[in-house]
Amino acid sequence: MSCVDIPPAAAPYWEQACSELMRADRVMRRLIPSCGTAQLQSRGDAFQTLARSIVGQQISVGAAQAVWDRLCVLGAVASAARMLEHQVQDLRGAGLSQRKAEYLLDLAGHFEGGQVRPQEWHAMGDEEIIAELVGIRGIGRWTAEMFLIFHLLRPDVLPLDDLGLRRGISQCYFSGEVVSRSDLREVASAWQPWRSVGTWYIWRSLDPLPVAY
Repeated sequence: MSCVDIPPAAAPYWEQACSELMRADRVMRRLIPSCGTAQLQSRGDAFQTLARSIVGQQISVGAAQAVWDRLCVLGAVASAARMLEHQVQDLRGAGLSQRKAEYLLDLAGHFEGGQVRPQEWHAMGDEEIIAELVGIRGIGRWTAEMFLIFHLLRPDVLPLDDLGLRRGISQCYFSGEVVSRSDLREVASAWQPWRSVGTWYIWRSLDPLPVAY
């Protein structure tokens, strides 16, 4: 769902992470080799990645793609500055709800106004970045964590509110029994400092096709 064909960037730590996870965890020892050479990759730029996350909230992948394509034709998602050239009604004409149109304009305003500092993120901790992102309307902690994993390629994020992670850990470690947040933390403690990678492979246990953001 990108307006520009940007080559994906691979996580430089992937091979080391996989090797250490397989030594530390019996499920990872089985799961990682079964997934072949696929791995986490980052695409696009920060503004477009977050804009896509807003567009896709609570609608199907196909519907989100159709709206994104119309926004690309409109030129609204090429950059934050281009987004701010448009009004709510322009964005609604591309298929967005009133609320999502307002969210995208708020996102663009944060980028253009300097309330988020993507040029400094490389030196900031995960929680510092999350705190910046959740100040944007339409972005909660889960979306911020997905951004850390899929865009910034942060290696040790554990998205406790992710339903796929919860379901995958239930199936892989607890024979399908209901799991608590403390159960998730306990299982993932063996994955540190590569909890993003462990999470990614748990997702693959549910759906072998990797998601690209």
